[in-house]
Amino acid sequence: MIKKNYQPKPDFIERIKTLLEDNRDVEKFFEIAKTQPKKSVRVNILKISPEQLIKKLKQKNWKIYQPFSEYPEIIIIESDLEPGEIGKTREHLLGYYYVQEITSMMPIIALQPKSSENFLDLCASPGSKTTQAAAFMNNRGSIIANDLSIKRIRILSANLERFGVTNTITTRHEGLELCNKLKKLKFQFDKILVDAPCSGEGNIRTSPRTFLEWSEPLLLSLSKKQKKLASAVLEILRPGGEMIYSTCTYSPEENELVIQHLLENNNIEILPVKLPIKTRPGITKWKNNNLDKKLKNCIR
Repeated sequence: MIKKNYQPKPDFIERIKTLLEDNRDVEKFFEIAKTQPKKSVRVNILKISPEQLIKKLKQKNWKIYQPFSEYPEIIIIESDLEPGEIGKTREHLLGYYYVQEITSMMPIIALQPKSSENFLDLCASPGSKTTQAAAFMNNRGSIIANDLSIKRIRILSANLERFGVTNTITTRHEGLELCNKLKKLKFQFDKILVDAPCSGEGNIRTSPRTFLEWSEPLLLSLSKKQKKLASAVLEILRPGGEMIYSTCTYSPEENELVIQHLLENNNIEILPVKLPIKTRPGITKWKNNNLDKKLKNCIR
């Protein structure tokens, strides 16, 4: 929720207008930015079925519903709960569910990791997507979950243990360093998630301080790092393997322009992605520059 002291900068507003084009969409964007996101959780099917958890939550008189029939593990909680109440329940402490925004669940749904595959989560902490991948893989196959900060690794490890994940090892490396080491070992992955460090524009509802830290030079600096990181990841992706590059930000510099860089320098294909939520195609023009038409297969 946007607070009075954390108002978007004029440059940010102009960029959103350019991205969305339609004035009605722009108005809706900033209207939604003033609201809290829906409370959602993901059932940890490694420990409990959606039906079993729903029964337990209804005993608390929580009003809940499942928005997607094909993904019954995704639950929205409509009850007006106390701040932090979702994270203080016995069920949460036992690892029966992960408090996670629905958009955060989409990269793994898009990637669909399988139980026979080797999977890399390059920027893994706190572990929402790693634990989701482990559930998709039914605790089989193998996962490497990497992060740089020892503090974040501890949080990641604690969540893996609480969720009963047994097919995952954690590593503590800078992303480029890990990719280079694995390349020397000729180790390749079937699927890789790069949930890249970014400017976090998409977090303005839950972290309005983002507006204070935001600047165009920051976007450009991050974009350079993201291009290097995504390029290095391709070196350890097996032929025919799949990578998801995702961010929680809107800036094309950190999204389509990163993928444009990969297209220009690698033999890759952008596959269409089907998700259970409303999306927009990737943009193919930014600041009077035409981009590769294949970027339409990206989604926003």
